[in-house]
Amino acid sequence: MNESVKKAAEIIKNYDGRPLRIMEVCGTHTHEIFRLGIRNMLSDRISLISGPGCPVCVTPVGFVDEAVALALEYGCTICTFGDLVRVPGSEQSLADARAKGAGVEMMYSPVDALEYAKANPDKEVVFLSVGFETTTPASCIAVRNAKSEGVRNFSILTANKTMDNAYRALKGSADAFLYPGHVSTISGTGIYKELAAEGISGVVAGFTGPEILTALAVSVLKTGKDEPFFVNCYPRVVTDEGSAQARRLIEELMEPVDSEWRGLGIIPLSGLKLREEYADFDTRVKYDLRHIEGRPNKACRCGEVLQGKCLPQDCPVFGKGCTPEHPIGACMVSNEGACSAFYKYDMH
Repeated sequence: MNESVKKAAEIIKNYDGRPLRIMEVCGTHTHEIFRLGIRNMLSDRISLISGPGCPVCVTPVGFVDEAVALALEYGCTICTFGDLVRVPGSEQSLADARAKGAGVEMMYSPVDALEYAKANPDKEVVFLSVGFETTTPASCIAVRNAKSEGVRNFSILTANKTMDNAYRALKGSADAFLYPGHVSTISGTGIYKELAAEGISGVVAGFTGPEILTALAVSVLKTGKDEPFFVNCYPRVVTDEGSAQARRLIEELMEPVDSEWRGLGIIPLSGLKLREEYADFDTRVKYDLRHIEGRPNKACRCGEVLQGKCLPQDCPVFGKGCTPEHPIGACMVSNEGACSAFYKYDMH
């Protein structure tokens, strides 16, 4: 451990000021902080809370219900990332639908789903487009390619979200945010400077032990000055401008809409949908899909975990009725979920 990392570790270990709440937004940060034992290094005056940076976790129950309806009632073949298959809907998951004979295929990317549609022209293929700024460009590429190639049996069911208004919705829930490094490579740092001007503090953090320790130490030192701040602690990857090309691609094909987040409700202009000129590839438009109001399991406190209002172990079903093998909530399913991290590292 070099001197700067040692100093960072000492800062977070020896802090004795007012109680601080730091929210690690990204699920990967949550898991890495556990895996590296960083929680055990913290002063008891510092609390780390997990936020809504897991895309599968914040996707509402109603979206799963839509996907199940498309599979069972409309006869569509659903292509999706693996985590979503096991996320419970109001009554059943996509895994349950598949057990009933529905077409559910796991894919690594939306472009793979497009290739599947081209190889199976007799099937109506729907890709579940879930994610933040990092994964949205790939969905845009798939739709653009489908349009240019005249692939008519492919569409996407969107639950794409952008993070900036989520931070605004969570203002006051933490003293500082650990902003996600992956998303920041696309967004750049401009949005965080705007948030600081609005009184929301945070640092962009990398994913190695030294990078996370540094980001936490900077958060502690800066928070002690009682002034809103932003610091880029991941400059080797995150730049001020981010990826202008990726943002242009998103803006070309998609437009902002109000969006429902699990636990946070409707956040204005925090979602994305395909623009009118690409409506033929918008699943909801293509199938005139009815609105489905999801019904979360009342025993699950996933929504409160995502807001930092409680820890996973505060949920009455955590580690009992709800385990990675038999999840009740999305936060236990996803590899980026807070509940799965606490179950894996804090109970075993």
